[in-house]
Amino acid sequence: MTWPAASGEETGTSLFTIAPGLPFVDALAAGILARVGDDPLALSRLTVLLPTVRAVRSLREAFLRLSGGKPILLPRLSPLGDVDTDEVVFTQGGTELPQAVPALRRQLLLARLVMRAPDLAATPAQAVSLAGELARLLDEVQTEGCKFEDLARLVPDDYAQHWQVTLRFLEIITQHWPALLADEGGVDPARERELRLKALAETWCAQPPPGPVIAAGSTGSIPATADLLAVVAALPQGAVVLPGLDLDCDEATWQDLDEAHPQYGLKRLLERLEIRRGAVRSWPLPNPLPEVMAHRRSAPARARLVAEALRPAGTTEAWQDLSTSALAAAADQALAGLSRLDAATPQEEAGAIALMMREVLETPGRTAALVTPDRDLARRVALALKRWDIAVNDSAGLPLTQSAVGSYLRLLADWAAEPAPLALLSLLKHPLAAGGQNPSFFRAQVRDLERAVLRGPRPADGFEGLRLALAQAEPRRFDSHGDPDAHRARLSAFIDGLEEILRPLLAAMSGTGKTLAGWLELHARTAEALAASDTQSGAERLWRLDDGEAAAAFVDELQDAGHDFPELGGPDYAAVISALMVGRAVRPRYGLHPRLYILGLLEARLQQFDVMILGGLNEGTWPPQPKADPWLSRPMRQRFGLPTPERHLGQTAHDFAQACGAATVVLTRSERVEGTPTVPSRWLLRLDTVLKALGRPNGRALALSATMGRWTAWAEAMDTPAAVRPCPPPEPRPPVAARPRRLSVTQVETWMRDPYALYARHVLRLEALDPLDADPGAADRGTMIHEALDDFIKANPGTLLPEDAREQLLRFGRLAFAPFSGQPSLETFWWPRFERIADWFLALERERRAGGVQPLATEAKGTLTLETAYKPFEIIAKADRIDRHPDGSVAIIDYKTGTPPRAKDVELGFAPQLPLEAAIALSGGFGLRAPVVEQLAFWRLTGGEPAGQVVALKLDPARLAAEAVEGLRQLIDLFDQESTPYRSQPRPGMAPRYSDYLHLARVAEWSVGDGGEA
Repeated sequence: MTWPAASGEETGTSLFTIAPGLPFVDALAAGILARVGDDPLALSRLTVLLPTVRAVRSLREAFLRLSGGKPILLPRLSPLGDVDTDEVVFTQGGTELPQAVPALRRQLLLARLVMRAPDLAATPAQAVSLAGELARLLDEVQTEGCKFEDLARLVPDDYAQHWQVTLRFLEIITQHWPALLADEGGVDPARERELRLKALAETWCAQPPPGPVIAAGSTGSIPATADLLAVVAALPQGAVVLPGLDLDCDEATWQDLDEAHPQYGLKRLLERLEIRRGAVRSWPLPNPLPEVMAHRRSAPARARLVAEALRPAGTTEAWQDLSTSALAAAADQALAGLSRLDAATPQEEAGAIALMMREVLETPGRTAALVTPDRDLARRVALALKRWDIAVNDSAGLPLTQSAVGSYLRLLADWAAEPAPLALLSLLKHPLAAGGQNPSFFRAQVRDLERAVLRGPRPADGFEGLRLALAQAEPRRFDSHGDPDAHRARLSAFIDGLEEILRPLLAAMSGTGKTLAGWLELHARTAEALAASDTQSGAERLWRLDDGEAAAAFVDELQDAGHDFPELGGPDYAAVISALMVGRAVRPRYGLHPRLYILGLLEARLQQFDVMILGGLNEGTWPPQPKADPWLSRPMRQRFGLPTPERHLGQTAHDFAQACGAATVVLTRSERVEGTPTVPSRWLLRLDTVLKALGRPNGRALALSATMGRWTAWAEAMDTPAAVRPCPPPEPRPPVAARPRRLSVTQVETWMRDPYALYARHVLRLEALDPLDADPGAADRGTMIHEALDDFIKANPGTLLPEDAREQLLRFGRLAFAPFSGQPSLETFWWPRFERIADWFLALERERRAGGVQPLATEAKGTLTLETAYKPFEIIAKADRIDRHPDGSVAIIDYKTGTPPRAKDVELGFAPQLPLEAAIALSGGFGLRAPVVEQLAFWRLTGGEPAGQVVALKLDPARLAAEAVEGLRQLIDLFDQESTPYRSQPRPGMAPRYSDYLHLARVAEWSVGDGGEA
């Protein structure tokens, strides 16, 4: 097959280009079919080399489209670097090419060298992470053909000392790695690719293949690839097809290209091939174009517009003349099908993109793709499409660590390494955990265990800590409709079953150490045991889906790769397995939509769809922020011969320019990310500037489509109700028989201030769950201090305190604090405060006892029954302390570790605790003979400055008690009427400081104030 020049074209070159406005693979296939003619065997004699496996698949599909579905013999299609080894071996005289060391094996080998590095105390997990970075450096150096021997000359003495340290560390790959690699009998992957391409180039130079060879779509960014392209171009029947070479660029601009320009890579390739740009021809296409291509092409003016926007900075003065240029006359053609969307947030951007992709499906056969380097945006769009049960084909897949099986394996390893209760709960709540039981029943038991043991202050680690916490759990934490003891016994048996499953892995974690293969076997066996259900084995549930297969393949590869890795302790193994999982992906093989795609920049090369959405066009995202090199500074990289960040920027700019050539293109970005304003991509800003120079108003919005706002409006409308009706305050009116007839004095205060909270607690029987793994709260601290003081008073009821009173009180404090031992906040903050409280309390106690005041009762329980028209109503109380004065009267004391109520609130009846306790005492309800109540007082115990304070109410206790009882009678009579509602915070000024039921009452929706958090 020959490649004759068209009329007026230069001859003597076999380099071609396909313009960005044409679908690359369709144009390539159409040109090949037109050239081979009707010979059914001619096509099979061709060899076509393409940059990626995805490009090979796309070209195969393009041949199918252009053949109209008829069966044809395809050319031999191969990704560059993955050529036929047998052919190379045969022509090289039978010499086998060395094989690449598998990636996991190489990483573990490098990690061993890192762990042996002097003056570096790296953990195994850190060594694995550093090994991954070293592997990337190895690949980059070998790809660019640099010599490691040159590293020693990169760091002169005047550089900072840490660069000398870095250079010594890199001796791992300059001195030790080659010998270790030789022992393995393999080479690095980049070196293997270089040898393969070099061998193929030498083979074809010595013996050209009998059929035509076409290398298409590569920019030759890899030196070995560029050398192969040179060989292909020199073959008698060879051709190189470049993607999007700008043949219309003026010579001054061409010579001024810098590394950040999209054409720089192609210019560099042409210079390496020693071919002038003018010698490159447009790829010959049939006329007219096949119908399947015609609707996917854009006008040539589009490519000119994008090229103008991306011209080198040194030649942008040409923009001043754009208003009178040919581009201005063709601006409408350039802008046809090109749109821009500026969304407020990434969520809004993703919703609009998902709608655009969904709309494409309304037309049979149409395709769409989101192209973006922003993985967060890609995940948002994929989730948004699930609204319509669409599983989109995401080229990046799902990280193994985020998949169901990957996260399950990590949770199991992390918990075993540090058996904390919260980590155990995360593991047991994983959908794959079943413990040999019905999964629904298993999860119900886990929820019961959570309520009984894991909510509130953290229990001790391990199963013994769970058993101790279960034994100490209050009855209210169990099912209110059953026997708490029976429920406690069932949970105890559940804990025993869990321990039986997890004991081998847990015991090994605290042992001496195991080989990596040993850990993997034990890890997998334990994971299967915990995943087993009552109907399926653990292996069936764990490894059967795509993520299970990916995880099983990872485990198998790791067992082979790590057979000689040093022994690891349990915590080290958990960290190593997590580090090694990073970078592994799960790619579903089935159930994906055949017409919608999400692609990264590399995967999108040479691809075109009916609708191309270029998303995440913010500076730092597209183009992406250059990654910091952990080993070499920018000047060092340049001296060493490694690519600069601008080279990568030029490649992404070429990706952008090629993608803009589709017939329908939408450019999207979000104006704020996580609340922070963003900067539009430099390419968008340049497009804005060029459009203004062309005389187009409203350049920022590109004026490309006045209807783009409809997508964000529609996306918002899907989640916005047709009308918003404010919720009125709740006014539940339960039957009188369902209303409570027994309340504590503190609950009476809640009744006064927030009746709805009383309704939720006593009628609906709702209780707020304690936080997980919580530090002791204010209520817990109050309980501990109350308990310590109560135990001390009961142990010392006499007239005088013993000499060791302080030691006794602190000992009682230690006992009260014991259930919360290990909590840092208690040891560092509350215990010193308790010591100050103890000193203040003992000083006051000695003074009172010296004055004849004697403790009469502590934690005294009392009741008061009020006869009402409906039924008797019982008030219960527990007085912290009742003291007897020398004249026989009593004082009722309430310990407060928080702020005591104001005297005004007590007098108005909004803080009726002490007045009602006085009423109970006066009626003999505390087991006392109707004493005279002389004093009501709050003892404020904070441990601050001062450590304590006596707040005595300067009001007549008898009058307060009588008024409290009368007010309570009126309240009972009012709520004994079924028409009386339980309103939420009827007096906002008297609302409680805190309530567990604000969300349930939806206070934030109807209150004038903030009403708490919504």
